Amino acid sequence: MATSNTDQAFKISVSESQIHELKVKLDLIRFPDELEDAGWAYGSPLKDVQRLVAYWKSGYSWREHEKHINDTLPQFTKDISVDGFGTLNIHFVHQKSSVQNAIPLLFVHGWPGSFLEVTKILPLLTAASKQYPSFHVVALSLPGYGFSEAPKQKGFGLFQYAEVCNKLMIELGYTEYVAQGGDWGYYITRALGHKFSKNCRAVHSNMPRGSPPKFIHNQVLFLQHALVPYSEAEKAGFARSAWFLGPGFGYRQQQSTQPQTLGYSLSDSPAGLLAWIYEKLRNWTDDYRWTDDEILTWVSIYWFSRAGPAATTRIYYEVETAKERDIITKPINNIPLGFSYFPRELVVTPRSWARTLGNVVFESTHASGGHFAAHEKPTILVDDIRQMFGKGGPANHVIPHKSGFDHGLKAKL
Repeated sequence: MATSNTDQAFKISVSESQIHELKVKLDLIRFPDELEDAGWAYGSPLKDVQRLVAYWKSGYSWREHEKHINDTLPQFTKDISVDGFGTLNIHFVHQKSSVQNAIPLLFVHGWPGSFLEVTKILPLLTAASKQYPSFHVVALSLPGYGFSEAPKQKGFGLFQYAEVCNKLMIELGYTEYVAQGGDWGYYITRALGHKFSKNCRAVHSNMPRGSPPKFIHNQVLFLQHALVPYSEAEKAGFARSAWFLGPGFGYRQQQSTQPQTLGYSLSDSPAGLLAWIYEKLRNWTDDYRWTDDEILTWVSIYWFSRAGPAATTRIYYEVETAKERDIITKPINNIPLGFSYFPRELVVTPRSWARTLGNVVFESTHASGGHFAAHEKPTILVDDIRQMFGKGGPANHVIPHKSGFDHGLKAKL
């Protein structure tokens, strides 16, 4: 496949045969039994999954949501060559602001999210205003996710995902840009900062994963950490982290060791896929009131994805095998970093820990919110991004001549 320099407009168009197959499989589901008063202790409750399956089968309209996605999100595909892995056809959302000097921003999702996570923040980020900066936004489907082609060879790790992101932005004309991400988006944007900082000029994340300061690296942070007692919020963060790294970590152990075995169930059983993802949507948020339509649309993107649900789990195996997880704490000192702290993130560490991650110029702590910040708290997340890159912000003008304002729309001080 030759690399194409042109964007191909894209609309999601799931075939009738795929929809029919889904409904047939939903008709044939054999539900497991459940212990009395099990609640959420054992995983997704039977009554919840039964309700969602019944609605998926006979009430939910994929066509309605497919149309809404197509009408709301301008989508494209482009061929991107990856060193040593050939060419992958990448699906992405690309919305330009009307502001000529808008800041190019790459949004990177994770698992079990998708490009859909950009939906609520897209109109906010691209809006023109005298009060805050505007952005040109690109949100790709990571290779193997959504409607992007999946890698076909072993060893496709964080730096390959970062390479795809960087080349996509460059081919779209954004030789310099900023990036935002959580979950795998956090890992991948850090890979961008380490390897492609000539292009990726700043990173904001809603999932900082620092480690305790060490005296040899930063004496001031070390002493602050050693002498200042933990606050109640920090203690609650440690409790949240202990839950995730204990009872909440089973999914990751499976996906990072035997993803192919799990893949048969995720690819063949819509109820299995639904229960696997639904558990995370509920447990990883801060009492967010998911509608059944939201849940089923997120899951349907996986079910109808180009490569199938199994492809999305392999990143866990590749990162663990290549021992790339240290990238989450390896400092990035040559570009500005910004962090938003949400109390129901999966791992919640003190600010002093996050400051070991490099050139941290922006921090913002919030009273509520969980793992899917762009979906749960879109206005709060966008406000943080605007503060970081706006007039007077610590990363203002990080890209020359891209202030986020038109000359006729000067920011009010």
